[in-house]
Formats: sequence, structure tokens, C-alpha cells
Amino acid sequence: MTTAVITAPAQAATPPKPSIAAKGGFLMNSGTGKTLFTKSADSRLKTGSTTKIMTAYTVLTQRNLNLNTKVKYEKAYSDYIVRNGASSAKGLIVGDRATVRDLLYGLMLPSGCDAAYALADKYGSGSSRGARVKSFIGKMNKNARDLGLRNTHFDSFDGISNGANYSSPRDLTKLTVKAMKNSTFRSLVKTKSYKAKPTMPNGGTRGMPTWTNTNKLLGSYRGAIGVKTGSGSQAKYNLVFAATRNGKTLVGSVLMSSSKTSRYTDAKKVLDYGFKVA
Repeated sequence: MTTAVITAPAQAATPPKPSIAAKGGFLMNSGTGKTLFTKSADSRLKTGSTTKIMTAYTVLTQRNLNLNTKVKYEKAYSDYIVRNGASSAKGLIVGDRATVRDLLYGLMLPSGCDAAYALADKYGSGSSRGARVKSFIGKMNKNARDLGLRNTHFDSFDGISNGANYSSPRDLTKLTVKAMKNSTFRSLVKTKSYKAKPTMPNGGTRGMPTWTNTNKLLGSYRGAIGVKTGSGSQAKYNLVFAATRNGKTLVGSVLMSSSKTSRYTDAKKVLDYGFKVA
């Protein structure tokens, strides 16, 4: 008598979790909320200009926001970037009036710290610039609390910190998933280049340099749809990223990677892994 041997169907092997250079990382499926990758996901780390994700979110959640509202570019904004050696929305000149939309592109593509300052000054409350900026940062922190970001705190509108500006890979990813529900934010972070059209003091317009997105994942990784770079002497090299393939959108972050190149290598490794296990 022959006994039939029944074999179970072969199971696809789970791919090994990738090793990344970044100090911390996190990845989730934004549709299901499933966590796909973690490395020191709840560690409080320096964020650099990924802070500007919250800056944009705070502006975009203002009541009765009009993206066509014009904001005067003040000398204080220009002085600030010179004083700090900071990245700027190149081409804006003192006295220009730029739309809020233009300033948001200046914030998120070339990572303009002057654009961040202008938006904080515009949407904070108070009778002085200092009071308005403090108020805006307060709104950023309130949003963090409201979103349940327990390992996040801001002391600046752009990531140039006084020592108390931090977030975690999980928190930054959760913030970004929330921000990506806003159509304007989604448009901002997936745009590779943009040319603003500010109004000069004489009422005319002039040619502006094209602002190019600092996120090199756009165009180099299939399905990439954003989101934001960040760097600094303490923050090292950071990237918050998102990509869509086969109807699945994954959002993640890598913080404190070792170089500009490694943050992209890290992100690609994490995304490749995520799409296999999502």
C-alpha cells in the first residue's frame, strides 16, 4: 500500500530586514496604518529641515487660508539667512510681495528658511515679529500634541534649533501621513521644480530662478511622491519620504544618516523592503 505524501504549498520567504546607516528609521503603510520597518523609531533625534513639514502643515491648517494672499518679504528674513548661513528661497528680494503659495513652494523645494520665517511671521499672532514667531511655533507644538506626537518638540520654524527641536522617526512619519491628506501639501512635495512670480515694489514682475526640490528620490525611485530633506551639523542627513506602487502608499523617515548619499540609499532599502512585506 502506497501512502500519499501531502506537501504544504511553498511560502514566500520573508525578506531580511535591511540594515541602514541612519540612527533611526520608520516605515508604514499609510492606507492600513501597518508598521513595516523600525529602527530606534521612538528615539528623540534632531530633525533639521524636516521640521518644515510641520511648518507647512501648520500654515495649511489655518482657518480660511487663502493661498493667493501676498506677503511682503522683509529685510529681517534676508538678514536671518545671511546670519545663519541658511538655505533660502533664492531670488526673493526685500520689498517683494510673494503669495503664500509661492512661499510654501520656497519652503518645501529649496528649503528656504527665509520662506519659513515669512510664513511664521504671517500666521503667528502678536504685535511684534518676535511675538508672532513665538506664537507660530506654539501652534506647531499644539499640532504635535493634537496628533499624539509624544516624542516631538519644536523651538524653531525651520529646524535651526536652540537645542530643543527634535522628533522621532515614528512621529515624523505620522505627521507626514496626516499632512499628505492635504491636496496642496501633496502637490508641494512631489513637485520637482517651480518658478515663483513675486510682485516687485513698483507693481511689476521679474524673472526668478527656478526652485529645485532638494529631494533627489523624486525621479530616481519608481513611485516616489515626496517628501522632504533635512540636514545640519547635529542632525546629520535626514529624509522623510513617500512612494506609491500597486495601489499601496508607503511613508517613512530616516534620521541622522551618515551622508547625503546614504540617506537616499537608506530610504530605498527601507522602501524596497516595505513593498515586499506590505
